[in-house]
Amino acid sequence: MNYLLTQQNFDLGFPIVIVIAILIVFVFLIILIKRYKRCPSDRILVVYGKVGGGQSAKCIHGGAAFIFPVIQDYEFLDLTPISIEVNLVNALSKQNIRVNVPSRFTIGVSTEPGVMQNAAERLLGLAMQDVQELAKEIIFGQLRLVVASMDIEEINNDRDKFLTNISQSVETELKKVGLKLINVNITDIVDESGYIEALGKEAAAHAINAARKSVAEKTRDGSIGEANAVQDERTQVAAANAQAVEGENTAKIAVANSDSLRRQREAEAERVAIAAEKVQSAKALQESYAAEQEAETARAERERSSQMADVIVPAEIDKRKVEIDAEAEAERIRRKAKGEADAILFKAQAEAQGQFEILTKQAAGMEQIVKAAGNSSRDAVLLLIADKLPELVKTQADAIKNIKIDKVTVWDSGKGEDGKSSTANFLSGMYKSVPPLQEVFNMAGMDLPEYLKGKDKSESKEADALPKTKKDDNQ
Repeated sequence: MNYLLTQQNFDLGFPIVIVIAILIVFVFLIILIKRYKRCPSDRILVVYGKVGGGQSAKCIHGGAAFIFPVIQDYEFLDLTPISIEVNLVNALSKQNIRVNVPSRFTIGVSTEPGVMQNAAERLLGLAMQDVQELAKEIIFGQLRLVVASMDIEEINNDRDKFLTNISQSVETELKKVGLKLINVNITDIVDESGYIEALGKEAAAHAINAARKSVAEKTRDGSIGEANAVQDERTQVAAANAQAVEGENTAKIAVANSDSLRRQREAEAERVAIAAEKVQSAKALQESYAAEQEAETARAERERSSQMADVIVPAEIDKRKVEIDAEAEAERIRRKAKGEADAILFKAQAEAQGQFEILTKQAAGMEQIVKAAGNSSRDAVLLLIADKLPELVKTQADAIKNIKIDKVTVWDSGKGEDGKSSTANFLSGMYKSVPPLQEVFNMAGMDLPEYLKGKDKSESKEADALPKTKKDDNQ
């Protein structure tokens, strides 16, 4: 039962929590939207509080800004122009003449960045009347300064300079409080002493006298002009009569010249017309030839295209086919050559490997022979030579074995000096042509063992001499 009540309370409480959360989010969004302020074009949005940058306020014109709650707030400055009537009375001029300067100034809050900041600091929260009074005091003071720096004649005659001085002086001071000067209108300037009025009367008198002088001069000029007109009339009548006769003659000459000129122009026009007809005819022929040439060119181009399609294109196809076949053949040859090169390389590697194995085995056998010879390399070589001795002897015998002698004629005259016949010497010399075994060893840089050397020649001679001596003794 308690579980069911708990489940029902959960089922009812969960939607309520969701609704409350949605309401909180909605209210938060509404607050954020309301804190986002847009500035209209005729106002300045001034955000004050904690704005950062070391400034007391942030001014926005024609934009928008988000106003953070608690730490920031905002107000608007109105940009509506303010018209101020300023009637300056008894202002001293540079000549110490008091003048009255009735005027009307139009001012407004400035939108320049620096001046706008001054307005936010000095005009924010003031009513329109207060702003108007502040501006009026500034204008009064500056207007008096401008009047005091100028003469009456300068003020009265050069109004543009007067207005420029007022605008520069007043606007400089208005910027300090965030205002700007829009317009200045001076209605009239009067003084208590009547100096300006006297200047006006003087100017009027000068104007009247100048007008009278001008009238008299015009009357005089009229009388002189009338007499000159009569004289001119008579002179001109006589000249006109003479000119009339001359004009008749001139007219006749002009008529003759005109007829001549007419005939010349007619002939020139006819010539030009004939030339133009010829030129047009030539142009027509030229255009006809050009059209025919274009037609021939088009025909030739068509023929060339046809020839290209019938001859050149198949030739290009055949050429491309030959190139493709050549490339395929070259690729086949390259692969075949690569295979043969690989086979040669493998064969050479195998032969090198076999030669290496042979040399390795020979080195191992040589090492065993050296060990058997008591680690004496010389004795080991002698053992090898002793093993090959039958082959060396056989080689010596074969050196003369294969000599083919069909017939040898020997003229033997008897015994030689050593008691031998010529035939014996011939055979002995032939046998000696075979290199002795001792010389073979010497050429190899080795000595023949003592047991293979045999008897020395000196010993042999001593042996031969000994029996002869004994023989002689016996005799």
